[in-house]
Amino acid sequence: MAERSTAAVDVADTSGDEPLTAKAGKATDDGAEAEKVSGREKDAARTDEKRAEAADSQPPELHSGHKLARRYRLEECVTRLDGFSSWRAVDEKLRRAVGVHILPADHPRARPVLSAARSSALLGDPRFVQVLDAVEENDLVYVVHEWLPDATELSTVLANGPLEPHDAYQLVSQVSQAMSAAHREGLAHLRINPGSVLRTESGQYRIRGLAVMAALRGISCDHPQRTDTEAIGALLYAALTQRWPYENDAYGLAGLPKGVGLIAPDQVRAGVHRGLSELAMRALVNDGATASRQEQPCTTPEELAKAVAAMPRIRPPETAFSTPPPYQRTGFQQGTYQQSQARNQPGRPTQPIPAPPPPLQSRTGRALKWSVSALLIAALGLGSWQLADTLLKIENDQGGSSPSQSEDGAQQKPSKPLAIENATEFSPLDVPIAGAKASHTTDGNPETAWVTAGFKGWPNFGNLPNRKDGSGIIVDLGSVKELSGIQVSMYRPGQTVEVLGAAPSASNPASLNDFSLRLSKPERAGDKLTVKLGKAVKTRYVLIHVTELPSEPSGSYRGGISEITVTG
Repeated sequence: MAERSTAAVDVADTSGDEPLTAKAGKATDDGAEAEKVSGREKDAARTDEKRAEAADSQPPELHSGHKLARRYRLEECVTRLDGFSSWRAVDEKLRRAVGVHILPADHPRARPVLSAARSSALLGDPRFVQVLDAVEENDLVYVVHEWLPDATELSTVLANGPLEPHDAYQLVSQVSQAMSAAHREGLAHLRINPGSVLRTESGQYRIRGLAVMAALRGISCDHPQRTDTEAIGALLYAALTQRWPYENDAYGLAGLPKGVGLIAPDQVRAGVHRGLSELAMRALVNDGATASRQEQPCTTPEELAKAVAAMPRIRPPETAFSTPPPYQRTGFQQGTYQQSQARNQPGRPTQPIPAPPPPLQSRTGRALKWSVSALLIAALGLGSWQLADTLLKIENDQGGSSPSQSEDGAQQKPSKPLAIENATEFSPLDVPIAGAKASHTTDGNPETAWVTAGFKGWPNFGNLPNRKDGSGIIVDLGSVKELSGIQVSMYRPGQTVEVLGAAPSASNPASLNDFSLRLSKPERAGDKLTVKLGKAVKTRYVLIHVTELPSEPSGSYRGGISEITVTG
């Protein structure tokens, strides 16, 4: 399995009432009984039966210092629950911290956990904590995932108070978009809560435990999209009010008063943003909430993401600057530097300081002013005459042609985007890396992308013989057309890219030799690559050729393309 980048914390979340390390020696309670999410009541009996089966399978007897696969050294047990354990560990090969979940191979949930981990790893979305490895070995099943040293659980953030409107807006926007992308790939979370959402130092939100957390706990649901949507609404409610939107306390937050029911956030706490309050109720309508304006409820993460995008953008608060102290004049500036105490003694008059004469008031000064003025006037006149003469010559040479015309008098046509019929992955020497996602580069959605796998050791696709020609995307315009430019949005900066075209007579080009038209030289691209052609080029097929990939903190190399636009 190709390794993913950047890091995480434990997927097996708890309510946050006390540190997990304090509970490492016994089975812990993660506050599941305080959790109320639509769709889970029907699964309560099934979940209890699975927990009873899991209790018969004891967690393996492991200890700090134990190594898995001669690579992952266990450091600290953070969870023991239902026959499995979660650890903070060190990847001695890549010298980084990782998280590990360990189950006996005969555990009733071992197979579902392996399947969920491998499905989550294939998603490759950086908004989720990535699964790095999922292995069955020596009567053990273990899942290795990222560990984010700079991330903080949302439950810890909310312990200091509710979020500002801009931060709450970013939370619901990022989480709903991420879960919308996951559900499009058939993956659900089912346990989104303040303990499974992390905020990094840069203000980005990461979701941990996609599919894996539910598999570890034996949770299933008949309506996964509605369950995840209501959970996101509960997150937004807690972020706005610092209260859990149900009667029971959970995740370090106080619940609502008993018997009151679910009331809008702006009725719980003064100063809550009205639009975000209504959005939370639209997401929680799955549990019986009613939005104040009676908008349609949001029953899927995609509907919730669209509702967030339709809101007026909430700007971050302006930085407050303190007023500097008033300017203090020094003694030297006040004219007291040469006045000694002896001269200012009582009984002795102070000598007045004579004022300097006005500048250039003498006869020589007046003559100098008139001379400078005359020279300036002469210079201005000469410059104006030369400028007018030059403009007249240009006009005569061009015969009165307008600037919008070319040298031969033909009117230049403004460039416009060309329709793209198809996009395929360029993999001439091996099977496609992510061929099914090549169409994401032309779907008009910058949130989707074609992303390569992670290659170890070398930026040129692992220096593999079957990848020596690199990879990229072939764009088919449907017929031969005149091109004037290409613009490419890169999945991440630092990739070495060149743009090539096939001859007009080419049909289904598949190798580098088929692309004989060089439209741009190889260059290290940033977030965008823009190619403007000085002369129109006729072709049907355009290759965005990626030859080298940027490195990741994990030590592997990965790249990709988000969007391609061809103009003519």
